[in-house]
Amino acid sequence: MKLITSTLICLFVSAAVFAQKKEEIKVWGNCGMCKKVIEEATLKAGAKKASWNEESKVLSVEYNERKTDLNKIQESIAASGYDTRDLTAPDEVYNKLHGCCQYERKSAVSKTEVSKDCCKDGKCEKDKSCCKDGKCEKGKECCKK
Repeated sequence: MKLITSTLICLFVSAAVFAQKKEEIKVWGNCGMCKKVIEEATLKAGAKKASWNEESKVLSVEYNERKTDLNKIQESIAASGYDTRDLTAPDEVYNKLHGCCQYERKSAVSKTEVSKDCCKDGKCEKDKSCCKDGKCEKGKECCKK
């Protein structure tokens, strides 16, 4: 009987642990007010934990895959006025942010456009500063191989 009970407890705990997912995503912002709004939007979307780093612009998030997903979390953040690595906040929401929270918007240029503008045969052709370690400064791949 103890063996069956122990096995069931282990299965239940394992299922709960495996459903928990940790991710890091880039979210643009500037200050402590941004941090508060970004983290609140993340939690509102169903995340268990959220911590945004003002310097690196990286959001560390933990969530249960059965309750939410990374797309829903990014949608909530974008709806609050902040661009994420995959989504751009609506201009009308961004424009309502406090002045100190209005960050330099991420580029709307696609990866292929960046490649056309910056790279030829896998090497930077234009402004060499657009690439750093094979990646565009704006967080997109600079040169396709």
